[in-house]
Amino acid sequence: MQQEMQQNPGNQPVMPEPPQQVTVKDSLYLTDMLSWNLLAMKKAHFFAQQCQDQEIKQALNKCGQMHQKHYQQLLRHLNTSGPVTM
Repeated sequence: MQQEMQQNPGNQPVMPEPPQQVTVKDSLYLTDMLSWNLLAMKKAHFFAQQCQDQEIKQALNKCGQMHQKHYQQLLRHLNTSGPVTM
């Protein structure tokens, strides 16, 4: 079943809801997104621990928290979307 696509101002198609099937390419991209966010979170935490400047340390901690939030949002979405077929 082909889903109706809406147009946004930049003429890029926007899906109103996720597709029922996840392609191998989509699955690999989701895995990459999880990996990137996890790595960025770990690096921000590591560098915040090494930092002496409190302002920079706070910015690094905030950055790490953002990546952790994104990681958790992806996991939550993947876990609640039901069974995925490939």
